[in-house]
Amino acid sequence: MTPETWAALTAIPVSVATLGGTIYTARAGRRTRGQERRDDFTAVTDRMQLELERLDKRVDEQELEAAEQRARISGQEYTIRYLAGWVRTLVGYIQTSGLEPPPPPQPVPAEVRPYLHDLGV
Repeated sequence: MTPETWAALTAIPVSVATLGGTIYTARAGRRTRGQERRDDFTAVTDRMQLELERLDKRVDEQELEAAEQRARISGQEYTIRYLAGWVRTLVGYIQTSGLEPPPPPQPVPAEVRPYLHDLGV
């Protein structure tokens, strides 16, 4: 073989190695910057999804609590109206018996005043 043939044959592996190194370097350089951005985006997106699920669960729990409170308040309102009606009946019975009913406690507590107009007192 001639020296030119040997030179051509040795240039092929060097060219292949150079090509491989160039491709690896380009791939690693491109992947680092772009891949980090994509990884950050997916991490943020996953975290946001977890937060949204947590908030949805919290809103559902608060809606259930609010419904329970509305039911409890409705029951309390019915009970107060029932007791007020019962007191009116007792006062009416006492008055028809010719007696004088006892006066309501005075002074009326400030916490009670806003609710008295609902009872017709």
